[in-house]
Amino acid sequence: MKKKTYVSAGEASPGGKSLREQAGEIMAYMKANNYEVVEAGETITFKGIVQRSTSQAFFLVFCTAIGMLSLALVLQIQFQGLELPVIGKPNWFLLSLMSPYAGIYYWQAGDRVDECSFKLVADDDEKENSISVLGPEEEIERMWRSLEWQEKGMVKVSGILDAA
Repeated sequence: MKKKTYVSAGEASPGGKSLREQAGEIMAYMKANNYEVVEAGETITFKGIVQRSTSQAFFLVFCTAIGMLSLALVLQIQFQGLELPVIGKPNWFLLSLMSPYAGIYYWQAGDRVDECSFKLVADDDEKENSISVLGPEEEIERMWRSLEWQEKGMVKVSGILDAA
């Protein structure tokens, strides 16, 4: 969980939004991402389930297999003359057969519940809205980019690849 504060143009500034409009925008964004309102008071709290992904499970199996094969190569080079009493010369590459268990573990524990809290405050002259967000870092990053907020105390510098 991470807490960040963002600012947006307030009702008194040109092109700005009131706190009610800002709250509606946040509500629409969260509903579109399968979050439900848990508490709506001074702070608005949303709760949502992030589902497991088959592509992530397959990617995890692939990465684990590559890691195990790399480990097997190192072990084979390191222990060339090793002979164990019962099994003889070990085939280190059989370790890679354990990689599907990484996908099984992910699939059994893949769903997670995320919770996000928002607190909206307007400054005295209503030129700037302050939005305090408490939630998972990746969700906060996605949100501020799509809702076009600016982090408090930061200045936005247009990049080369920004839309002209």
